Amino acid sequence: MKVIGITGGTGAGKTTALNVLREFGACVIDCDEVYHELLETNCDMQAELSNRFELDMFAGFDRKALGRKVFMDSEALSDLNAITHKYVLSEVSRRIELVRAEGKTAVAIDAIMLNESGLGKICDITVAVTAPPEIRAARIMARERIPYEYAMLRIKAQQSDDFFRENCDHVLVNDCTDVEEFEEQCRLYFSSILMEEKLK
Repeated sequence: MKVIGITGGTGAGKTTALNVLREFGACVIDCDEVYHELLETNCDMQAELSNRFELDMFAGFDRKALGRKVFMDSEALSDLNAITHKYVLSEVSRRIELVRAEGKTAVAIDAIMLNESGLGKICDITVAVTAPPEIRAARIMARERIPYEYAMLRIKAQQSDDFFRENCDHVLVNDCTDVEEFEEQCRLYFSSILMEEKLK
């Protein structure tokens, strides 16, 4: 089974790439969903976060209070990531083995912090989806109805294309004029990867 890590900034087209992988029968593990699920259900992670950030577990785990504590505080955010990444990595690894037992051809790990979290190390191949900033901004504005300035702030707050080129095995550049064109690009690329897996 091929484990494919998919990463990239907002508005680049990561969702399109993941949908193509689903077409090929891949199971997709959304690390953002895993993270939020663990915040609600994993007592060990809750305890570590509560101890570090002085949250009252008995009052119920307050995600918004946690968010306020790490907002604009790089040290606190670093501590948050150090705690949560290990739990997400453990849970994603567990889910990969469940998928493997089902006999799937591939599993895709959807993670915006694929490399920073250590998830990239458990992948057979890591793929970044990138796009020019202006194109990304237009997509974000249309999707979320936010102004251009705010869209660009979000883009600049994320990793650069250079980071993805240096840290991923492959980069899919989505400068296509429509979704269908990028879908076809993804189909050609992922079909070659999955064909290699079948020939093993």
